[in-house]
Amino acid sequence: MPESNNPHADAPVAKLALEDGTVYTGKSVGAGGEVSGEVVFNTAMTGYQEILTDPSYCGQIVTMTYPEIGNYGVNEADIEHQKPALSGFVVRESSRIASNYRSEGSLSDYLVSHNVLAIAGIDTRALVRRIRTEGAMRGVLSTVDLDDESLIEKAKNSPGLVGRDLVREVMPAQHSVWEQGLDEWTAVHLEDPPAGDDAPHVVCLDFGMKWNIPRHIRARGNRVTILPGTASAEEIMQQNPSGVFLSNGPGDPEPLEYAHKTIAELLPQVPVFGICMGHQLLALACGAKTFKLKFGHRGVNQPVQELATSKVEITTQNHGFAVEEESLPDCLEITHRNLNDNTIAGVRHKETGAFSVQYHPEAASGPHDSHYLFEQFQKQMRQTSQA
Repeated sequence: MPESNNPHADAPVAKLALEDGTVYTGKSVGAGGEVSGEVVFNTAMTGYQEILTDPSYCGQIVTMTYPEIGNYGVNEADIEHQKPALSGFVVRESSRIASNYRSEGSLSDYLVSHNVLAIAGIDTRALVRRIRTEGAMRGVLSTVDLDDESLIEKAKNSPGLVGRDLVREVMPAQHSVWEQGLDEWTAVHLEDPPAGDDAPHVVCLDFGMKWNIPRHIRARGNRVTILPGTASAEEIMQQNPSGVFLSNGPGDPEPLEYAHKTIAELLPQVPVFGICMGHQLLALACGAKTFKLKFGHRGVNQPVQELATSKVEITTQNHGFAVEEESLPDCLEITHRNLNDNTIAGVRHKETGAFSVQYHPEAASGPHDSHYLFEQFQKQMRQTSQA
């Protein structure tokens, strides 16, 4: 491609090195510096701002498979957390034009303002094929060290995700009350929403929660209190919850023994609903095990089947770990399966009714096929209060 036609021609050089010795050279379209992380990919065509601000990406360098990213800009309404938590961002081409009536700025300016390193102009198809073949790998993204051998060595010595408690890096320090509902794009209309002190009270355990989750819960007329993921069962029950929600979050769920203990104590006391990391933690609290997927599930086009109805949902997913089916205890039944690899995508506790899914029904971004799960949680809280 002629230099004059290269949209990144004037940008500083950036390099991405993988632990297997592969190095990609491109241009910096974000902040300068150097970061390490597990290099993964996401197959979504849109929703890059939601991906950037999803705390579940903490410790990861995210590659977008869609070739042009940034064409509709960024805006405050679509953020999923107060700031990006991912380590770095990789795209084929970063659009120089932000064309959308909702746009409040360019992607590149957003990356710089939030100190996110990003590289463009590399062959993302080759990178994604390598990850699919070899599995997710540790990597280093740099604009300051451009020596290939040095970067490869840094990648080999960087920490992986297994055994690390990344949740502590993204969860809130204190409890808070959530009052924001959904915007006009995904508004939920209830026939007779509860109000005031009579409304169900949902306590969300925040392990790195996307904000569209409490928006959905609040939009259904609930009072919502957010507690850090380290909160004890006693602290949670002091809130007098109608139900407890277990959020998504980054990394390996097995080191979070404090959460396993808390959830096990909550199960006999209150309705429980978990998403993604919350799904894995519910399973671990019941005695199951988890394992690391080869390259994970990340995208807005993941097919899942609800076993009771045979209905297929197209779902948003973002996880690198899954529940091991062979370790599933008798108290849990499988409710959903991922149709790409047949892994467990949902479970239900046979005795307490607690349930969880290995995907994101709040769909930010993504399809709305799975909104019914919030209604299922609502119904369970209502039935418990009437018992």
